[in-house]
Amino acid sequence: MHQPTDTFGRRAFLKAGALAAAATTVRAEDAAPAKAAPKPITTAKTMPERRFGRTGYSMPVFGHGGSAMFKGDIAYYGVELPPLEARIAMVRDGYEKGIRYFDTARIYGESEEIMGAALRDVRENVFIASKAMVAEVDRVRSSVERSLEALGMDYMDSMQIHGPIIERLGYDGCMPIYEELAKMRDEGLFRFIGITGHSRFEEMYKLIDTGLLDTLLIEFGYFHKGYNTRHSDEQVAWREKCVARAAEVDTGVVAMKVLGAWIYSHNSKNLIPDFDEEKRARLAAAAIRHVLADERIHILNIGVSLPEDINANLTILNADTTYTDDDKALLAEFAERAYAHPMVQELKVV
Repeated sequence: MHQPTDTFGRRAFLKAGALAAAATTVRAEDAAPAKAAPKPITTAKTMPERRFGRTGYSMPVFGHGGSAMFKGDIAYYGVELPPLEARIAMVRDGYEKGIRYFDTARIYGESEEIMGAALRDVRENVFIASKAMVAEVDRVRSSVERSLEALGMDYMDSMQIHGPIIERLGYDGCMPIYEELAKMRDEGLFRFIGITGHSRFEEMYKLIDTGLLDTLLIEFGYFHKGYNTRHSDEQVAWREKCVARAAEVDTGVVAMKVLGAWIYSHNSKNLIPDFDEEKRARLAAAAIRHVLADERIHILNIGVSLPEDINANLTILNADTTYTDDDKALLAEFAERAYAHPMVQELKVV
């Protein structure tokens, strides 16, 4: 990442805007931009980079997602994971090959421990984002502290309100959590505040619209599904509004479910076993180019399960990334069959 121009002490206070006593009244036009992070981060220049919203950074577009490498999600991603030490080496290999954005979460099993073990000695040269999935304000601090302990680090770059909490509490219930996170941000436990989500995009839009959020991790793949739901046309429209508003208020936007989790990734062979193998081999590249074609997306947060996933994604990103008509036709062909599959049909439409 390019060094931000506005630097200050490592544990210095960071404010995304003056948070009024009634935080729900704060609007984008009233919120000051978040200050840049204090650390210069160098990149290997092995892939394209994009400006990461108001954070002050320019990021490599390939972000390492942590949800696909813990034992609890083996069936979801369709592969048997390597041993723990091999997964630690896998994360480190991603760093050595140019990845700088690493996303994890308190509920991703051993993911935080893996990333901490792999990256602790290069802490100042990576961007670490984790998530708090607690609905009670008085539990937020302990969740953040447990993440720091698991990572073995004394600060994170971004702490995010996890999507299931937004689905459960909505905008009104999440604003007190934001206020609690703002206090911890000002103490130096992390630098930026964000949200994540696979659905209920209308509530995410309200949070983005305050202008207080520095980062947004949002489902934005070709295939219209979240973690365990399918999107209605209304939700797809709200998703578009979220990304558009984030661009307007200069929030850093990270796309997840780029490969649709188990749609265009390893699990595609289990989903549609008789799909032409030459075409199947091109699915991931087409899905990545589809998302990368949108300039409002700054980082693609792609789940990594196997060591070879890193090289495969880097090969795609270092080639011609133009999204073509052939890509669109291929994704549509596979999607038509995937939407008809019982695994997809039984997902609730929201």
